[in-house]
Amino acid sequence: MSEKQLEIVLQKPEVFVESSGLIPVVGEGEALIRVRRIGVCGTDIHAFYGRQPFFEYPRILGHELGGEVISCGGSDLIQVGDLCCVEPYMNNPLSQASLLGKSNCCEELQCMGVHCDGGMRKLIKVPVDKVHVSSKLKVNQLALVEMLCIGAHAVDRAKVEKGEYAMVVGAGPIGMSVMQFLQAAGIDVAVMDMNAGRLDFCREALGVKKILQVKERTDVEAEMRDLGGGDLPSVIFDATGNAKSMMANFDRIAHGGRIVFLGELSFDDPNFHRREISLFSSRNATAADFRRVISMIESGKIDTSPWITHRMQLADVPKQFRGVVEDPALRKAVIEV
Repeated sequence: MSEKQLEIVLQKPEVFVESSGLIPVVGEGEALIRVRRIGVCGTDIHAFYGRQPFFEYPRILGHELGGEVISCGGSDLIQVGDLCCVEPYMNNPLSQASLLGKSNCCEELQCMGVHCDGGMRKLIKVPVDKVHVSSKLKVNQLALVEMLCIGAHAVDRAKVEKGEYAMVVGAGPIGMSVMQFLQAAGIDVAVMDMNAGRLDFCREALGVKKILQVKERTDVEAEMRDLGGGDLPSVIFDATGNAKSMMANFDRIAHGGRIVFLGELSFDDPNFHRREISLFSSRNATAADFRRVISMIESGKIDTSPWITHRMQLADVPKQFRGVVEDPALRKAVIEV
Protein backbone atom coordinates (compact mmCIF):
# COMPACT_ATOMS: atom_id res chain seq x y z
CA MET A 1 0.00 0.00 0.00
CA SER A 2 1.33 3.46 -0.93
CA GLU A 3 2.30 5.78 1.90
CA LYS A 4 0.06 8.75 2.62
CA GLN A 5 0.83 12.24 3.91
CA LEU A 6 -1.06 15.13 5.50
CA GLU A 7 -2.34 17.76 3.08
CA ILE A 8 -4.29 20.93 3.87
CA VAL A 9 -6.84 21.60 1.12
CA LEU A 10 -8.84 24.79 0.53
CA GLN A 11 -12.10 22.97 -0.21
CA LYS A 12 -14.05 26.13 -1.01
CA PRO A 13 -13.85 29.79 0.03
CA GLU A 14 -13.13 30.08 3.77
CA VAL A 15 -13.02 26.30 4.30
CA PHE A 16 -9.72 24.48 4.84
CA VAL A 17 -9.86 20.71 5.45
CA GLU A 18 -7.31 18.07 6.37
CA SER A 19 -6.78 15.41 3.74
CA SER A 20 -4.32 12.65 2.97
CA GLY A 21 -2.49 12.29 -0.30
CA LEU A 22 0.00 9.87 -1.81
CA ILE A 23 3.68 10.57 -1.28
CA PRO A 24 4.97 11.33 -4.79
CA VAL A 25 7.43 9.09 -6.62
CA VAL A 26 10.45 10.87 -8.11
CA GLY A 27 11.46 10.28 -11.70
CA GLU A 28 14.35 11.41 -13.90
CA GLY A 29 14.95 15.16 -13.64
CA GLU A 30 12.71 15.52 -10.58
CA ALA A 31 13.35 16.21 -6.90
CA LEU A 32 11.40 15.30 -3.78
CA ILE A 33 11.32 18.22 -1.35
CA ARG A 34 10.42 18.05 2.32
CA VAL A 35 8.51 21.28 2.89
CA ARG A 36 9.74 23.00 6.04
CA ARG A 37 8.27 26.51 5.75
CA ILE A 38 5.43 28.01 3.69
CA GLY A 39 5.04 31.76 3.32
CA VAL A 40 1.47 33.06 3.35
CA CYS A 41 0.95 35.32 0.34
CA GLY A 42 -1.73 37.81 -0.66
CA THR A 43 -2.71 35.31 -3.35
CA ASP A 44 -3.46 32.72 -0.65
CA ILE A 45 -5.55 35.25 1.26
CA HIS A 46 -7.53 36.22 -1.85
CA ALA A 47 -8.13 32.53 -2.61
CA PHE A 48 -9.32 31.93 0.97
CA TYR A 49 -11.94 34.66 0.66
CA GLY A 50 -12.98 33.68 -2.87
CA ARG A 51 -11.47 36.74 -4.54
CA GLN A 52 -8.67 35.14 -6.56
CA PRO A 53 -9.27 35.24 -10.35
CA PHE A 54 -8.55 32.21 -12.55
CA PHE A 55 -8.83 29.96 -9.50
CA GLU A 56 -10.59 26.64 -9.01
CA TYR A 57 -11.50 24.73 -5.82
CA PRO A 58 -10.49 22.45 -4.22
CA ARG A 59 -6.84 23.50 -4.21
CA ILE A 60 -3.74 22.92 -2.09
CA LEU A 61 -2.30 26.40 -1.56
CA GLY A 62 1.32 27.37 -0.97
CA HIS A 63 3.93 28.67 -3.40
CA GLU A 64 6.46 30.41 -1.11
CA LEU A 65 8.41 27.37 -0.01
CA GLY A 66 11.54 26.69 2.01
CA GLY A 67 12.51 23.05 2.28
CA GLU A 68 15.05 20.25 2.11
CA VAL A 69 15.99 17.92 -0.74
CA ILE A 70 15.03 14.34 0.15
CA SER A 71 15.84 12.68 -3.16
CA CYS A 72 16.58 13.65 -6.74
CA GLY A 73 16.67 11.84 -10.03
CA GLY A 74 19.53 12.24 -12.47
CA SER A 75 21.04 15.57 -11.44
CA ASP A 76 24.38 16.68 -10.02
CA LEU A 77 23.10 20.21 -9.39
CA ILE A 78 21.47 19.39 -6.07
CA GLN A 79 22.24 16.89 -3.33
CA VAL A 80 20.18 15.09 -0.70
CA GLY A 81 20.12 17.26 2.42
CA ASP A 82 20.43 20.60 0.59
CA LEU A 83 18.22 23.37 1.95
CA CYS A 84 16.37 25.11 -0.84
CA CYS A 85 13.52 27.24 -2.05
CA VAL A 86 11.25 26.32 -4.93
CA GLU A 87 10.61 28.38 -8.05
CA PRO A 88 6.87 27.64 -8.22
CA TYR A 89 6.21 28.62 -11.86
CA MET A 90 5.76 25.49 -13.97
CA ASN A 91 6.43 26.57 -17.56
CA ASN A 92 6.81 24.83 -20.90
CA PRO A 93 10.54 25.22 -21.70
CA LEU A 94 9.77 25.06 -25.43
CA SER A 95 7.19 27.87 -25.41
CA GLN A 96 7.97 31.12 -27.20
CA ALA A 97 8.23 33.12 -23.97
CA SER A 98 10.46 30.52 -22.29
CA LEU A 99 12.80 30.39 -25.28
CA LEU A 100 13.09 34.20 -25.04
CA GLY A 101 14.17 33.89 -21.41
CA LYS A 102 10.77 34.91 -20.02
CA SER A 103 9.67 31.70 -18.37
CA ASN A 104 7.84 33.81 -15.78
CA CYS A 105 5.12 34.66 -18.32
CA CYS A 106 5.06 31.45 -20.34
CA GLU A 107 1.86 30.96 -22.36
CA GLU A 108 1.27 27.66 -20.55
CA LEU A 109 2.45 28.73 -17.09
CA GLN A 110 0.99 26.93 -14.08
CA CYS A 111 1.78 28.53 -10.72
CA MET A 112 1.85 26.09 -7.82
CA GLY A 113 -0.90 26.79 -5.30
CA VAL A 114 -2.91 28.71 -7.90
CA HIS A 115 -3.30 26.82 -11.18
CA CYS A 116 -2.08 23.49 -9.76
CA ASP A 117 -1.62 22.15 -6.24
CA GLY A 118 1.04 23.75 -4.06
CA GLY A 119 3.04 23.13 -0.92
CA MET A 120 0.66 22.90 2.06
CA ARG A 121 1.79 19.31 2.59
CA LYS A 122 4.88 17.55 3.87
CA LEU A 123 6.43 16.39 0.61
CA ILE A 124 6.22 17.72 -2.95
CA LYS A 125 7.75 16.72 -6.26
CA VAL A 126 9.16 19.41 -8.57
CA PRO A 127 11.49 19.57 -11.58
CA VAL A 128 15.14 19.77 -10.55
CA ASP A 129 15.61 23.08 -12.37
CA LYS A 130 12.97 24.66 -10.11
CA VAL A 131 15.04 23.91 -6.99
CA HIS A 132 17.36 26.70 -5.79
CA VAL A 133 19.73 25.66 -3.01
CA SER A 134 21.71 27.65 -0.48
CA SER A 135 24.40 26.48 1.93
CA LYS A 136 23.99 29.63 4.05
CA LEU A 137 20.30 30.48 4.37
CA LYS A 138 17.87 29.03 6.88
CA VAL A 139 14.45 27.69 5.91
CA ASN A 140 12.68 30.83 7.19
CA GLN A 141 14.78 32.94 4.83
CA LEU A 142 14.29 30.53 1.94
CA ALA A 143 10.51 30.74 2.35
CA LEU A 144 10.77 34.50 1.73
CA VAL A 145 12.81 34.26 -1.47
CA GLU A 146 9.88 33.94 -3.90
CA MET A 147 8.14 37.00 -2.46
CA LEU A 148 11.36 39.02 -2.64
CA CYS A 149 11.90 37.89 -6.23
CA ILE A 150 8.61 39.57 -7.18
CA GLY A 151 10.00 42.91 -5.99
CA ALA A 152 13.40 42.33 -7.58
CA HIS A 153 11.84 41.50 -10.95
CA ALA A 154 9.61 44.60 -10.88
CA VAL A 155 12.57 46.88 -10.13
CA ASP A 156 14.50 45.34 -13.02
CA ARG A 157 11.55 45.91 -15.35
CA ALA A 158 11.62 49.68 -14.67
CA LYS A 159 15.40 50.11 -15.00
CA VAL A 160 15.44 52.82 -12.35
CA GLU A 161 18.54 55.02 -12.31
CA LYS A 162 20.15 56.85 -9.40
CA GLY A 163 18.76 60.34 -8.97
CA GLU A 164 15.26 59.37 -10.10
CA TYR A 165 12.26 59.99 -7.89
CA ALA A 166 10.70 56.55 -7.32
CA MET A 167 7.42 56.07 -5.47
CA VAL A 168 6.05 52.75 -4.21
CA VAL A 169 2.28 52.76 -3.76
CA GLY A 170 1.18 50.09 -1.27
CA ALA A 171 3.28 49.13 1.75
CA GLY A 172 2.27 45.48 1.93
CA PRO A 173 4.82 42.66 1.59
CA ILE A 174 5.23 43.01 -2.19
CA GLY A 175 5.55 46.80 -2.00
CA MET A 176 8.11 46.49 0.78
CA SER A 177 10.11 43.98 -1.27
CA VAL A 178 10.17 46.52 -4.11
CA MET A 179 11.49 49.12 -1.66
CA GLN A 180 14.30 46.85 -0.51
CA PHE A 181 15.58 46.30 -4.05
CA LEU A 182 15.29 49.98 -4.93
CA GLN A 183 17.37 50.76 -1.85
CA ALA A 184 19.89 48.06 -2.77
CA ALA A 185 20.26 49.83 -6.13
CA GLY A 186 20.99 53.12 -4.36
CA ILE A 187 17.59 54.70 -5.07
CA ASP A 188 16.12 57.16 -2.55
CA VAL A 189 12.63 55.65 -2.47
CA ALA A 190 9.31 57.11 -1.29
CA VAL A 191 6.28 55.11 -0.14
CA MET A 192 2.56 55.86 -0.02
CA ASP A 193 -0.11 53.96 1.92
CA MET A 194 -3.15 54.54 4.10
CA ASN A 195 -1.97 52.28 6.93
CA ALA A 196 0.05 54.17 9.55
CA GLY A 197 1.45 50.97 11.08
CA ARG A 198 2.85 49.76 7.77
CA LEU A 199 4.39 53.16 7.10
CA ASP A 200 5.96 53.18 10.56
CA PHE A 201 7.56 49.83 9.73
CA CYS A 202 8.89 51.20 6.43
CA ARG A 203 10.41 54.14 8.28
CA GLU A 204 11.82 52.28 11.28
CA ALA A 205 12.81 48.87 9.89
CA LEU A 206 13.51 49.62 6.23
CA GLY A 207 14.88 53.14 6.67
CA VAL A 208 12.50 54.78 4.17
CA LYS A 209 12.53 58.51 4.85
CA LYS A 210 9.96 59.76 2.35
CA ILE A 211 6.56 58.75 3.70
CA LEU A 212 3.14 59.75 2.39
CA GLN A 213 0.12 58.65 4.43
CA VAL A 214 -3.13 59.03 2.53
CA LYS A 215 -6.02 60.29 4.62
CA GLU A 216 -9.53 61.36 3.69
CA ARG A 217 -8.60 64.84 2.47
CA THR A 218 -5.00 64.33 1.43
CA ASP A 219 -3.99 66.26 -1.70
CA VAL A 220 -1.89 63.38 -3.01
CA GLU A 221 -0.38 65.22 -5.97
CA ALA A 222 0.68 68.16 -3.79
CA GLU A 223 2.21 65.78 -1.22
CA MET A 224 4.03 63.87 -3.94
CA ARG A 225 5.46 67.09 -5.32
CA ASP A 226 6.52 68.15 -1.84
CA LEU A 227 8.45 64.87 -1.37
CA GLY A 228 9.99 65.30 -4.83
CA GLY A 229 11.14 68.89 -4.42
CA GLY A 230 8.38 70.10 -6.72
CA ASP A 231 8.46 67.15 -9.13
CA LEU A 232 6.15 64.19 -9.55
CA PRO A 233 7.70 60.69 -9.48
CA SER A 234 9.41 59.60 -12.68
CA VAL A 235 8.59 55.99 -11.81
CA ILE A 236 5.71 54.58 -9.76
CA PHE A 237 5.40 50.97 -8.61
CA ASP A 238 1.82 50.10 -7.67
CA ALA A 239 1.62 47.02 -5.45
CA THR A 240 -1.89 47.59 -4.13
CA GLY A 241 -3.85 45.38 -6.53
CA ASN A 242 -6.58 48.00 -6.15
CA ALA A 243 -8.08 49.25 -9.43
CA LYS A 244 -8.86 52.73 -8.07
CA SER A 245 -5.32 53.20 -6.78
CA MET A 246 -3.82 51.88 -10.00
CA MET A 247 -5.88 54.21 -12.20
CA ALA A 248 -4.96 57.24 -10.07
CA ASN A 249 -1.31 56.80 -11.01
CA PHE A 250 -2.01 58.12 -14.50
CA ASP A 251 -2.65 61.53 -12.91
CA ARG A 252 0.37 61.34 -10.57
CA ILE A 253 3.24 60.26 -12.80
CA ALA A 254 5.66 62.76 -14.28
CA HIS A 255 5.40 63.43 -18.01
CA GLY A 256 7.63 60.88 -19.71
CA GLY A 257 7.56 58.65 -16.61
CA ARG A 258 7.05 54.92 -16.08
CA ILE A 259 4.39 53.03 -14.16
CA VAL A 260 4.92 49.43 -13.08
CA PHE A 261 1.79 47.48 -12.15
CA LEU A 262 2.24 44.38 -9.98
CA GLY A 263 -1.45 43.56 -10.44
CA GLU A 264 -3.96 43.36 -13.28
CA LEU A 265 -5.87 46.37 -14.63
CA SER A 266 -7.99 47.31 -17.65
CA PHE A 267 -7.82 51.03 -18.45
CA ASP A 268 -8.73 53.80 -20.89
CA ASP A 269 -6.94 56.99 -19.92
CA PRO A 270 -5.93 59.99 -22.06
CA ASN A 271 -2.93 60.72 -19.82
CA PHE A 272 -1.33 57.53 -21.10
CA HIS A 273 -0.86 59.24 -24.47
CA ARG A 274 -0.64 62.89 -23.41
CA ARG A 275 2.15 62.28 -20.88
CA GLU A 276 3.87 59.64 -23.05
CA ILE A 277 3.85 57.23 -20.12
CA SER A 278 5.70 53.93 -20.35
CA LEU A 279 3.52 51.27 -18.76
CA PHE A 280 5.02 48.02 -17.49
CA SER A 281 3.43 44.91 -16.10
CA SER A 282 5.52 42.69 -13.85
CA ARG A 283 4.63 39.04 -13.41
CA ASN A 284 6.36 36.50 -11.21
CA ALA A 285 10.15 36.13 -11.57
CA THR A 286 12.77 34.13 -13.44
CA ALA A 287 15.35 31.57 -12.35
CA ALA A 288 17.99 34.30 -12.64
CA ASP A 289 15.98 36.42 -10.18
CA PHE A 290 15.95 33.53 -7.69
CA ARG A 291 19.72 33.05 -7.92
CA ARG A 292 20.38 36.78 -7.55
CA VAL A 293 18.03 37.25 -4.60
CA ILE A 294 19.50 34.26 -2.75
CA SER A 295 22.98 35.71 -3.30
CA MET A 296 21.90 39.14 -2.03
CA ILE A 297 20.39 37.66 1.15
CA GLU A 298 23.51 35.55 1.69
CA SER A 299 25.74 38.63 1.36
CA GLY A 300 23.58 40.74 3.67
CA LYS A 301 22.50 43.22 0.98
CA ILE A 302 18.89 42.19 1.67
CA ASP A 303 17.86 41.77 5.31
CA THR A 304 15.02 39.32 5.96
CA SER A 305 15.06 39.61 9.77
CA PRO A 306 12.20 42.16 10.11
CA TRP A 307 9.70 40.26 8.01
CA ILE A 308 8.07 37.36 9.87
CA THR A 309 5.51 38.37 12.51
CA HIS A 310 3.19 35.33 12.68
CA ARG A 311 3.66 31.56 12.67
CA MET A 312 1.35 28.54 12.67
CA GLN A 313 1.74 24.80 12.31
CA LEU A 314 0.50 23.08 9.14
CA ALA A 315 -2.10 21.03 11.05
CA ASP A 316 -3.44 24.23 12.66
CA VAL A 317 -4.12 26.04 9.39
CA PRO A 318 -7.85 25.16 9.25
CA LYS A 319 -8.44 26.71 12.69
CA GLN A 320 -5.92 29.53 12.73
CA PHE A 321 -5.62 30.86 9.17
CA ARG A 322 -8.48 33.38 9.38
CA GLY A 323 -7.31 34.83 12.70
CA VAL A 324 -3.73 35.19 11.49
CA VAL A 325 -4.52 36.92 8.19
CA GLU A 326 -7.06 39.25 9.80
CA ASP A 327 -4.66 40.40 12.54
CA PRO A 328 -3.92 44.11 11.92
CA ALA A 329 -0.35 43.51 13.11
CA LEU A 330 0.30 40.97 10.34
CA ARG A 331 3.31 41.68 8.17
CA LYS A 332 4.28 38.18 7.05
CA ALA A 333 3.09 34.80 8.25
CA VAL A 334 4.82 31.46 7.77
CA ILE A 335 3.46 27.97 8.20
CA GLU A 336 5.84 25.54 9.90
CA VAL A 337 5.82 21.93 8.76
